[in-house]
Amino acid sequence: MRFASTLALAFAAALFAGGASAQAWPDKPVRILVPAPAGSSLDVLARAIGDKLKDKFGQPVVVDNKPAAGGTVATAETARAATDGSVILLGFNGPLATGPLIQKAPYDVQKDLVPVIITSSQPNVLAVNAELPVKTLPELVAWAKANPGRLNYASVGNGSSSHLNAELLKSMAGVDAVHVPFNGSPPAVLSTVQGETQMIFAVMQPLQAQIQAGKLRALAVTTPKRFPLLPDLPAIAETYPGFEALAWNGVMVPAATPKPVIARLNAEMNAILKQPDVVEKMHASGFDLIGGTPEDFGNLIKRETDTWSPVIKKLGLKVD
Repeated sequence: MRFASTLALAFAAALFAGGASAQAWPDKPVRILVPAPAGSSLDVLARAIGDKLKDKFGQPVVVDNKPAAGGTVATAETARAATDGSVILLGFNGPLATGPLIQKAPYDVQKDLVPVIITSSQPNVLAVNAELPVKTLPELVAWAKANPGRLNYASVGNGSSSHLNAELLKSMAGVDAVHVPFNGSPPAVLSTVQGETQMIFAVMQPLQAQIQAGKLRALAVTTPKRFPLLPDLPAIAETYPGFEALAWNGVMVPAATPKPVIARLNAEMNAILKQPDVVEKMHASGFDLIGGTPEDFGNLIKRETDTWSPVIKKLGLKVD
């Protein structure tokens, strides 16, 4: 009887300590690791969220850009980080779902990381250097076929949606183009503006200023139908039925991060994603803000992995 009472007291004490710890979190600065460079769409999103979180947490929230190896460096660092909620990752398709299908990653998404929330999704936009003599997707395909070996395309990294969208288009349109990967959208967009590459798939935010300046020309979006935030752009599926792809972002934390910490992060970010000033700013950059539960994000990662796995195999992109 005495043993049972002692055990019950110990269990209650452990629960109290865990609850107190969760309530005290965060008790030090929080880092948001961003697997993309400053000025990228992911960076803009991270800073909008981080600015709101610092007020809610009463602690500094630092955006730490680590745009290397297609996002796997930042993702691996998160997987190895302390499980005290001081490091979170704002990731994207490449390092979380499709990249590991192409080449072995230095982490296991399912074992080393846990999902917190889907922050956003948006189509990629197919854009070309404005000096290329094409104004529509059919004209681009016709030009590529008439000029074999002259079309190079930039991407934001190996295994990214930017990369896979171009490869899928190549396959469906029957054209050839050389892949030139970069660490993030700013250098990839600059390459296309300068004519080192002629074509790029990227989200609208890093493209917008260059399109408005007349240096890039937007041709189409990757959603199955026209995207409400970019209604003037046709969907690639209007020319090639069945073409569908989204770029998405979400927050992950190291495995074994306490569930109360994950729950608070999820609740705070869901609230932030509904704030009118955040919605207005992100919509202007082409983001569709999502939110939801950790389970929603886990299901999205699995669904995207299952969807793209046969495509990657068919396209012969997997590196053993």
